[in-house]
Amino acid sequence: MATRSAPKPTRVLFVRHGKTPTTGAVLPGRAPGLHLADEGVAQAQGAAERLAGLKRVDAVYASPMERTRETARPIGKALGLRVKVDKGLLEADFGDWTGAELSKLRKLREWKAVQGHPSGFRFPGGESFSEMQARIVGTTRRLCAAHPGGTIVLVSHADPIKAALNDALGSHLDAFQRIVVSPCSISAVAYGDTGTVVLATNTTAGDLSTLVPS
Repeated sequence: MATRSAPKPTRVLFVRHGKTPTTGAVLPGRAPGLHLADEGVAQAQGAAERLAGLKRVDAVYASPMERTRETARPIGKALGLRVKVDKGLLEADFGDWTGAELSKLRKLREWKAVQGHPSGFRFPGGESFSEMQARIVGTTRRLCAAHPGGTIVLVSHADPIKAALNDALGSHLDAFQRIVVSPCSISAVAYGDTGTVVLATNTTAGDLSTLVPS
């Protein structure tokens, strides 16, 4: 009796958007009108060149924000693919903290919860970290189901990508702040029927073709 082989996992390449004029200084959130800085444009081109070395990419998706679409544009061009926008890849809704300076937020008592107990924190007037993680993980799973056994690129934001990686590692959400996701870094996860395999995190150089499940 012939046995049916297990379906191949879907490889997801998470790309954080490139640097903006406010990266590291302001919590921009979902406020419109924030574009890539010149350095961010160069970073996006570098990510595109790395991804162009892959034999096959099935789709490129991006968050609706300007900075993610501008990062995804050269990636799509390098791969010969039209970039698709998906709201599930949006930045966290920071609510009343949107646009606030990080130097001032760090002085708040609530900042300790953001760093040490994110699973119990909700941004005032916005989203909780748990809701953000459920959203990005659900979106990733949905897009994987649309491209079974393929490779897809998801251009998103630091916190959602960190939350997705945290989930893929099987870690508690309170540990997600231990993960670093730099501008235009590429992280890779294989999503299969038997679970997830984290292939790489926060890579900014190197050959991506070797990032496959062993």
